[in-house]
Amino acid sequence: MPENPSRRQLLAGAAPLALLPVAVGCQSDVRVGPEAIAGRSPDATVRMDEVQAAYIGSGSVGNGTLYYRGRNYPFTITGAGIGGIGVSTIDAQGEVYNLRNLSQFPGAYGEARYGFALGTASAGDLWLQNEAGVIMRLKARREGLMISLGGDAMVIAMK
Repeated sequence: MPENPSRRQLLAGAAPLALLPVAVGCQSDVRVGPEAIAGRSPDATVRMDEVQAAYIGSGSVGNGTLYYRGRNYPFTITGAGIGGIGVSTIDAQGEVYNLRNLSQFPGAYGEARYGFALGTASAGDLWLQNEAGVIMRLKARREGLMISLGGDAMVIAMK
């Protein structure tokens, strides 16, 4: 008997919420911001496309590509967090720091974010750090209607 689509959607949406304890654990050691990368050169670049929805709590899903040592590595993103209201799509790109080998990239990241979207007008930054110390500094373009300020847990898995 096929599964009820609304139940499947509910389970898919609830799964990232299980990441919230990971975010709290990760964020105690997350040191992101300009001072965390001062004087360092990026080891890679990254581009991500996400859809984010928030009403106090937030959830996001998406895809991305890591550009590292002359190769492209596709990945998926799943996240959950606290803070914000609205729905938006996010196109983010930026630098990756402290990446000594590819195996350090996937995993759970703590994320600090701020930004807004009003139609196609947007602004915002994303700072992410995982337990291996990999830091991503991303500039985000958003479309939709959203105010975003808070933190998330995000899991990156290589395709």
